[in-house]
Amino acid sequence: MAVGVWLAPGMASAPQTQVRALPSPAGARSEAPQLTVSSRGVLLSWIEREGTRASLKFAERTAAGWSAVRTVASGDNWFVNWADVPSVVRLADGSLAGHWLQKSGASTYAYDVRLARSTDDGRTWSPSVTPHHDGTQTEHGFASLFQVPGAGLGLVWLDGRQTAPAGAAGQSEHDGHGGGAMTVRYAAFDGTWKQSADMPIDTRVCECCPTTAAITTDGVIAAFRNRTEDEIRDIYVSRLENGKWTEPKAVHNDNWKISGCPVNGPMLSARGRDVVIAWFTGKEETGRVNVAFSKDAGRTFGAPIRVDDAGTVGRVDVELLADGSAMATWIELVAGKTEFRARRVQPSGAKGAAMTITPLANNRTSGYPRLARHGSEFVFAWTEVVAGAAGGRASTQVRTAVAR
Repeated sequence: MAVGVWLAPGMASAPQTQVRALPSPAGARSEAPQLTVSSRGVLLSWIEREGTRASLKFAERTAAGWSAVRTVASGDNWFVNWADVPSVVRLADGSLAGHWLQKSGASTYAYDVRLARSTDDGRTWSPSVTPHHDGTQTEHGFASLFQVPGAGLGLVWLDGRQTAPAGAAGQSEHDGHGGGAMTVRYAAFDGTWKQSADMPIDTRVCECCPTTAAITTDGVIAAFRNRTEDEIRDIYVSRLENGKWTEPKAVHNDNWKISGCPVNGPMLSARGRDVVIAWFTGKEETGRVNVAFSKDAGRTFGAPIRVDDAGTVGRVDVELLADGSAMATWIELVAGKTEFRARRVQPSGAKGAAMTITPLANNRTSGYPRLARHGSEFVFAWTEVVAGAAGGRASTQVRTAVAR
């Protein structure tokens, strides 16, 4: 992999940050990495395949290296997708929650979010449950899991229950049969794993752009790609206040009009009342990645700051730092090739030099590269395409790297 160097913006004499390869705990035929953070450190989850069987596995980054790999669940009827990926999170009480996607019918996009909990560090897991109870064979995915302040697990997800036309429960809008709009919903589970909430956040959103959520001192903030009646698909946020979600509002009016889903969702990071959001827009001739900062827990955001250099396919991530700046990542287009890049950005608009983490395959196989921070360490994860031996079929491998 490439080794990058990052300079703090406006500080030519600042210490250099180098990216170094970190042996990945993921095995062969691994893909769909996800990074989450708890007080213990960074947790990496991924999918491994063996024949038609898929397994959700995870390991935690400790001072001694990655912990032993453990398996959350496995199945032959999972929906495995380059953009809609499972996750594992550690909650404040030390328990673990994991989610994956399981087919619910014959239609391509008929699948459910499945959740399981572990109270013994992932050695055993509860029977899986769903946060949605509509019973439709439609899309339920792109879930973002998080700790609900003072409670248990919360999650937001894309819910396609309205996309099934009357009398065709097994069909969805993705099959070209019409139906209603995709929605974003929220659910919560208390410390006893009993569901305590299930409600809509936005009743018309983009069909397959990932969601995101973060915790501020004022509560939960969620972000997603909205969809207006005239096909404007900009990034919106909503906040959970006094048990209710606020009216969704645009982070910035990009006014990107597009008739299909770009499969490019936003990412949030928060610290106290400071929030940063990163997103992709294709409004201009070349795609752009923007970040915007908020000082009031996401009620308002500053002007967008472009972070890519010349063109991008998006697939962003972002982490807020202690000094109020942020580290953003994206996939840059470079002379017909693609690179996983990172850059530090200040709320003032000042930007450090971009650093290349690694080249990536110029297709969807590379998935969504990930970024996480714990203490002074950044962890990066991505999917690498591995060439087959002697002309054999290519495979995939989750790779990791770190920087301080």
